[in-house]
Amino acid sequence: MKKCVIIFNPNSGKKLDKSFLEEYVKTLANSGYETSIYFTRYHGHASEIVYELDSADLVISIGGDGTFNEVMIGNLQREDRLLLAHIPVGTTNDLGAMFGYNKNIINNLNLALNGEVKGIDICTINNKPFVYSAGFGKFMNVPYETPRKNKKMLGRMAYFFHAVKNFISSTPLYELTYKVNDKTYKGKYSFMLISNADSIAGFNNFHKDVKLDDNQFEILFCKLTKKKDILRSLYHITAGNITSMEGFEFHRASELKIIFKDYPKNAWCIDGEKLEETTKFYDIETINDVKILLPKKNINKLFIKK
Repeated sequence: MKKCVIIFNPNSGKKLDKSFLEEYVKTLANSGYETSIYFTRYHGHASEIVYELDSADLVISIGGDGTFNEVMIGNLQREDRLLLAHIPVGTTNDLGAMFGYNKNIINNLNLALNGEVKGIDICTINNKPFVYSAGFGKFMNVPYETPRKNKKMLGRMAYFFHAVKNFISSTPLYELTYKVNDKTYKGKYSFMLISNADSIAGFNNFHKDVKLDDNQFEILFCKLTKKKDILRSLYHITAGNITSMEGFEFHRASELKIIFKDYPKNAWCIDGEKLEETTKFYDIETINDVKILLPKKNINKLFIKK
């Protein structure tokens, strides 16, 4: 039989009845897999599990976006990369929405097993991988500063309440220089977002025409500080035309270099988790063709290569 490894984060999202795992083992057995299950116990544990695996035909991550980030980090540290799949059970599940999953955790496994293997681009920030987003500045600290107990109790609303608190506070500007597509830009920015996704912070179609295999990521720098302008930008996000709004600088690229004038006081948020490293210099690049098993639903929309 083929070998499947499930890595489950029991702390992701709201409390989940673990009985679904029995159904997973049965379904995977019917598809020819012998399954082992690992429960993560601490931050970074999923990376360690994947890195130390002898071998596997399929590794399934069950958790939030941050859990899949850890699984991806462990996979990229290996000499022999493993085939991955991700079943979303987190709070926002931006990756799950983009990949074409729904809220039915049993059905989602079938969507994956009946899907296709695709090669996706993975981004790195100072050589640390992130799957779909890296952000800094206004609102970008909300995902990792929202208490986990609130996420378990309130789900997405926990992020909303923390975002409101962030909104009414002052908006600092960060003076920096960045280089992209052979051009250099200087200015003061309230936040920046680097992503390879069309669903971010629960907003679907955040960027249009996103491809996961084009060796590029989307870049957004924002200069807005006034509350009325920030509110107006939220409308443009829901309308899917944030890149055309005044006060934003948008780029697509495969490489980005950022130099802060001063050491930033806050941390970056990567895939919903805090990036511990703080420096004035950041290099963002792409790694190509990392294999992942995906539902068929959104493949034609998300990929160039057929």
